[in-house]
Amino acid sequence: MKIIIAKDAGYCFGVRDAVNLAYDSTKKHGDVYMLGTIVHNERVVQDLSDAGTKVVKKLSEVPEDSPILFRAHGTANTVWDEAKDQNMNIIDATCPLVREIHDEVRKLAEENRPVIVIGDHGHDEVVGIASQVDNVIVVSTPKEAEGLRKMKRAGVVSQSTQTIENVQAIINVLMTKVYDLRFVNTICFPTKRNQAQIKELANKCDVMIIIGSFTSANSKRLEQLSKRINSNTHQVNSTGELKEEWFVNTDTVGISAGASTPDYLIEEVRERIESFSEKLQEV
Repeated sequence: MKIIIAKDAGYCFGVRDAVNLAYDSTKKHGDVYMLGTIVHNERVVQDLSDAGTKVVKKLSEVPEDSPILFRAHGTANTVWDEAKDQNMNIIDATCPLVREIHDEVRKLAEENRPVIVIGDHGHDEVVGIASQVDNVIVVSTPKEAEGLRKMKRAGVVSQSTQTIENVQAIINVLMTKVYDLRFVNTICFPTKRNQAQIKELANKCDVMIIIGSFTSANSKRLEQLSKRINSNTHQVNSTGELKEEWFVNTDTVGISAGASTPDYLIEEVRERIESFSEKLQEV
């Protein structure tokens, strides 16, 4: 059985930098507090917890003089303001590409354009993006876009991990709704690259395995994208979720992983599939 791992599967640079910053901060400060999980991966969160990070739901739970780490997805402006007002020691792990989206939103607002964000309602990144200016409209599907009123002008950005297909479908609807439409393509390069690699792998492999937390929006999108091409696609969060029967009469397995999936988890999954292969050959 041949196993092919997507070239850029797993951590994007923004997540890798954020996780490394969290580890470095625990070495420097001891306990470091995070407002929510730094990334959407339970294994990473547990490993960081073992190293000394602690997850809290609100700033008031952070002990005095302890540092607060703002995660890769970005943090709402109201939370930033509250932390600054309390003179808290802020460690900023925001992905620079997410920060660029914040900048683009403010630029669109300066042009007196109502801002539309293509993204998942309630997602941490989308909440942070929408907090940059007032009266932001969040749209997650073409159907939602069809429900918008007609506008003279508007500016559009997207959550960094959206699929190109969903964004294009929504933009097609918005073009019928907005006379003067300015779209800034803020799908990040790692997302575009990973989605392109998924499409290639799914077309040439018998079975596809997507590794990533079921709380991870980008992992879920990779799984959905792969499944449209290859019905033998399975998403797993750990080796324990792999099933031997998936690989019966299989010549080629493709593996990819969401942007919050660490390298060591990808390696564990690869080794587990190899053990299935050896066992099936003996039968």
